Amino acid sequence: MKAVVMHEFGGPEVLRYEDFPMPLPGPGEVLVEVHAVSVNRTLDLVVRAGQYGAPVTLPHILGVDPSGVIAAVGSGVTERMVGERVVTLPWRGKPVGPLDAVGMQHLGGYAEFVKLPASATVPIPDGLGFAEATIVTRHAPQAFNLLRDRAGLKPGESVLVMGASGGLGSAGVQVAKLMGATVIAGAGAPDRVAAAIALGADHGVDYRAEDPTARVLELTDGRGVDVVFENIADPVLFPQAFHAIARHGRLVTAGSHGGGEVPLDVKRLYLYQIAVMGSLGFTHEDVVASLDAAARGEFGVLIDDVLPLREAAEAHRRVAGRGGVGKMVLSPKL
Repeated sequence: MKAVVMHEFGGPEVLRYEDFPMPLPGPGEVLVEVHAVSVNRTLDLVVRAGQYGAPVTLPHILGVDPSGVIAAVGSGVTERMVGERVVTLPWRGKPVGPLDAVGMQHLGGYAEFVKLPASATVPIPDGLGFAEATIVTRHAPQAFNLLRDRAGLKPGESVLVMGASGGLGSAGVQVAKLMGATVIAGAGAPDRVAAAIALGADHGVDYRAEDPTARVLELTDGRGVDVVFENIADPVLFPQAFHAIARHGRLVTAGSHGGGEVPLDVKRLYLYQIAVMGSLGFTHEDVVASLDAAARGEFGVLIDDVLPLREAAEAHRRVAGRGGVGKMVLSPKL
């Protein structure tokens, strides 16, 4: 089969489109013919550069969220069948356990075929495309976990979503609205703010052109927001978002592509009694519910472009350049 293989860590040039041995499904596994896989800033670009915290064995194939059609099943598999359209769960095992993900600890979906545990796949509802299923499954369940389970978001509360036009950010906007919150979308360009508002955000702030703290305080009559949904970890933007939190507010985070280390105003943390929480969690029920909502047209995704798998290096360059709105997707079928 053809795959995009890394033999070393480095820039986009280390992504080589070449022949690779076809995986064979073992007991409890399925072989999926890949139709779509997204390009993720942290789980692809950072891993490719050799800067991710968890070890990655070379040669390696990236791609944490492939979707496609089951081509073969291993012994003991009864819950899946050949020809079924499926998408990959974010983690192979339990999200609260040790990191165990396709495309990281295991060979991923930047390939024509990928081998997966049958339990790590979910059927794609009729009416939903492969690219859309990939993006929804990657981000929407985590947004539910962060806002509902970690932040305890209540109807009528206010939320500032940072990176609101990205994969996780756009999911955060929509989940917060589904939960009855007032949403302020923060993004780094006018077209990105507009995209987040089109998904349902009530207000927008271009944090590259204006002070997001001042704008949020203006929109909330000086009070601040109840929840900040943070997924960037930029050393400039994080403190600005943190200072927009109201007393007894919460900040939830699940991203670090902005650097990962940020200054924290500890005095404000305790004086305002702010809670800061992170999570990788999700539930299987949230995955199914998110896919069903997307199939009904109740949950949208932002797609920047869909490129052929062989152009993975170019896709990485474009994602690193931050010029697009929405997710970049690769397809071996183009």
